[in-house]
Amino acid sequence: MATSTAARRRLGALALTLVLLALGAASAAARTASTTAFPVTIAAANGKVTLDAKPVRIVSLSPTATEDLFAIGAGPQVIAVDDQSNFPAKAPRTKLSGFTPNVEAIAGYKPDLVIASGDANDLVKGLGKLHIPLLLQPAATNLAGVYAQIRQLGTATGRDAGARALVAKLQGQVKSIVGSLPKGGARLSVYHELSPDFYSATSKTFIGKVYGVLGLANVADKADKTGSGYPKLSPEYIVAADPDLIVLSDTLCCGQNAAKVKARPGWATIAAVKNGGVVGVSDDVASRWGPRVVDFMRSIATAVRAAPGM
Repeated sequence: MATSTAARRRLGALALTLVLLALGAASAAARTASTTAFPVTIAAANGKVTLDAKPVRIVSLSPTATEDLFAIGAGPQVIAVDDQSNFPAKAPRTKLSGFTPNVEAIAGYKPDLVIASGDANDLVKGLGKLHIPLLLQPAATNLAGVYAQIRQLGTATGRDAGARALVAKLQGQVKSIVGSLPKGGARLSVYHELSPDFYSATSKTFIGKVYGVLGLANVADKADKTGSGYPKLSPEYIVAADPDLIVLSDTLCCGQNAAKVKARPGWATIAAVKNGGVVGVSDDVASRWGPRVVDFMRSIATAVRAAPGM
């Protein structure tokens, strides 16, 4: 009889445990479920955009937006992405172009939401005539803009919880990366290479502001006479500036690497070249303002920590 009672108690305890686990799983699912109440109106770059229901046929013409959508859990709602959206690999890549968008081709997918980074080919007007909602998200100018766009996509797709979780994660990662950098040392300088003909990006640009967050001085700033943010430098200027770090964001497009940089006339004398401070990064990661910006920041932070005197 005692044995039977003990067995019943064990079974009861097991049943209670299973119930608690089930409740925990349900709670977790609820936290990641849609929290957006539709219809919803969003203040976008192209004005107020109203979505009557949760979109389930999304077309993304922005590689950054594509990365954001999948990162917040809205991937299953995405039916087509542009030809440059190569991450994540499971994104439904098509021949659609974000640079020269074709309204008829886009409409052929019968989207209930289109996301783009610009108004090329009168995209706003064209989709407006077809009553297809368009959300414009131009290039972010700083990390706060990155977070704002992710939250906006969360609202637009019914993935508020996923967006909030991603933003919190990114903010924590950025804080950790910045916190890992040496304190009180000399401020290092950086030359960011966009192409082998020496176009660069100043502190006015998104990537330039990321360097600022990492405590780096940008050698391109003084050369931007027109204020474009993307000046073309001369090799002599770069050699004279003697940057501590050279970041190559033309590794994929143009096959640039540390060996090729060292072989450039006069460049072997640059501090970055002499001290192993030439950093090759993915062109895609360096040109987008989505979740992988933290991967870029980690690469640069590693180079900073390895620099002589740091």
